[in-house]
Amino acid sequence: MTANPLALVLDFGTQSCRASLVNKDGKIVALIKKPYDPPYKNVGKGLCEQSPDFYWDCISEALTKLDEQYHDLFKDIVGCTLATFRDTAVFLDKDLKPVRDSIMWFDERTAQASEKIPTLHRAIFALVGMKDTIDLNRKRTMAHWVKENEPENWAKTYKYVNISTYLYYKLTGELQDSVGSFTGHYPFDFKKRDWYKDHALKGDIFGVRRDQCCKLVKQGEDMGPIQDTVAEKFHLPKGIRVYASGSDKACETVGLAALNPQIAAISYGTASTIELSSKKYVEPVTFLPDYPAALPGYYNSDIQIYRGYWMLKWFISEFGDKEVTDAEVANMTTEEYLNKKIEEIAPGSDGLILQPYWGPELDRPLAKGSVIGFTSKHTKYHLYKAIIEGIGYALREGMEGIEKKMHKKAKLIRISGGGSQSDAICQITADIFGLPVERVQTYETTTLGAGMCVLIASGVYKDYQEAASHMVRPQKPFLPNAENHKEYDYLYKNVYLKLYPSLKNVYKDLTRHLDKKK
Repeated sequence: MTANPLALVLDFGTQSCRASLVNKDGKIVALIKKPYDPPYKNVGKGLCEQSPDFYWDCISEALTKLDEQYHDLFKDIVGCTLATFRDTAVFLDKDLKPVRDSIMWFDERTAQASEKIPTLHRAIFALVGMKDTIDLNRKRTMAHWVKENEPENWAKTYKYVNISTYLYYKLTGELQDSVGSFTGHYPFDFKKRDWYKDHALKGDIFGVRRDQCCKLVKQGEDMGPIQDTVAEKFHLPKGIRVYASGSDKACETVGLAALNPQIAAISYGTASTIELSSKKYVEPVTFLPDYPAALPGYYNSDIQIYRGYWMLKWFISEFGDKEVTDAEVANMTTEEYLNKKIEEIAPGSDGLILQPYWGPELDRPLAKGSVIGFTSKHTKYHLYKAIIEGIGYALREGMEGIEKKMHKKAKLIRISGGGSQSDAICQITADIFGLPVERVQTYETTTLGAGMCVLIASGVYKDYQEAASHMVRPQKPFLPNAENHKEYDYLYKNVYLKLYPSLKNVYKDLTRHLDKKK
């Protein structure tokens, strides 16, 4: 083996993709980023699609530039993997060509889900209180939507796969995927890490047959070599092995070295998540599965805030024209400028509290977003800070729910994603949770974690613990301010946690009213 082994990582985010080389010291020695233009096709209000081949074309551009700028490092590549955003389906025909564009994970359409499921199954779901959750899962399964609205396309669909599956296929020539890539709306038994059998109780709700799914590969296993045609196109050494890893969030958690319940991993990305990991399968909330991690033997208990830090981009788009201009004059990003502004606002945003449900949750299928406490003293900067705090409250609630299930408490939070670049946001997080918050040596933690998976699978490191000790370097922690935590703790326990129970029936009536207008 080379003295300087490198992992080739193809990292597909919601806004951009990256082709990178990661060394055994956890340094990303080469990185080419390709922003998507546009990130998705807006085909109607709330309807977001993109061609699966678009992502391969974008990573091809990145790999071409990686070859041009860093070809001398290619000889040291010992393996490759990819990580993608989650829950975005690809419809393939018998020639494994896309039948239609993918419907993105943040698309807002819902199916009628009128396809019948067995009467006994429906009775069991109602008996155990799962009816609303099952209905929501069915309505958000894009297989059902295509069946109902594009039956001609469903008739052509031979395989129904995740976007990661399609990209592994482009890379290796085999329609296969890691068990660590799956979350969301597929007939996947997360505990057993396998497809449900046809007509299984839970598997039946997605309307997808087992033979329409791809081959599964365990995390860390060899998926075969990169296709010769791909190697030749990008001047890669022939025979580079591709290893199964996990989704973007799963790899982020590895990159934060957060694979024990004492370290919580927060991702402040387009979707914001908090994960606690262990080797025991623990559903974070009732009916929400534990996801297989990017490394074998582990599960990620994951709570997601739909749209998450996308809300900050929405805020800037709707209210931030002046701030965009002022930030340019100050030679700052708009986010940096706003984060300076919110430092002037007291913890708790002078009583402005936001509940960040911009999409239904599995355990709260009728939830909506809400903001309470408006007074004449509040400015748009209060709202900006309330969004950040609201996401923090929701993630704390999620973490506490996981802790109760695991019977263990987190002692430290590691944080990644775009929001983690802000010192102000890191400090707010520490103050809300009352725990130390750390970043690691890079913001590209998905790439780092995926690189760790490759170097473990290829034998550079014997296991995760050895890899983490060499490749992850936590930075100086943000410690909670006692007075700020006291303020946040009061608002969290006495206001935030009471919002959903108080508004639940209001949300239900509002949903019924809006449904009638469709």
